[in-house]
Amino acid sequence: MRVYVPLTLPGLAEAHQAGELGPAPLDAYAVTPALREWYVSDDIEELEYAALNRAAAASLRRIAGDPTAPRRRVVVAVDVPDGQAVADPDRGLDQSALGEVRISATVPLGKAAAVHVDSEEAEPDVTAAAAALGAADQGDDDARFTVDGAEDHELLWYATQEIPNLIG
Repeated sequence: MRVYVPLTLPGLAEAHQAGELGPAPLDAYAVTPALREWYVSDDIEELEYAALNRAAAASLRRIAGDPTAPRRRVVVAVDVPDGQAVADPDRGLDQSALGEVRISATVPLGKAAAVHVDSEEAEPDVTAAAAALGAADQGDDDARFTVDGAEDHELLWYATQEIPNLIG
């Protein structure tokens, strides 16, 4: 099963140094039954893209919580055994939990398929979005528009061998 683990650049550096994503349990995003139902698509690539975007939104929340983290969203795509990533059945209908899974064990970084990171050009919009998250959560439409501005940036794809260049 392909899962998308939201991180920050310092979190990616820690994972690189440790050789694994952890500690367990890890929050991640995947193509879950609830995500399939919400997105109404049978195209696995579209569904995985939706899960990736959910993880990017979670990465933004991590950035907002860490004032020292560079303002670039980070998502690691990892392949784990099917039973290792589980959706919370009690949150299946919760719109905010669509695609959310919990990974029960640390994951070797060698299982990563790719790393997705914002370009440097996205930093101003990601910075503004991180600052606006609280107001957006409270229903402020202008803040929601600012948060959506970060989502206008596509995450760039990197091979796992490029991690040292991303964190250096």
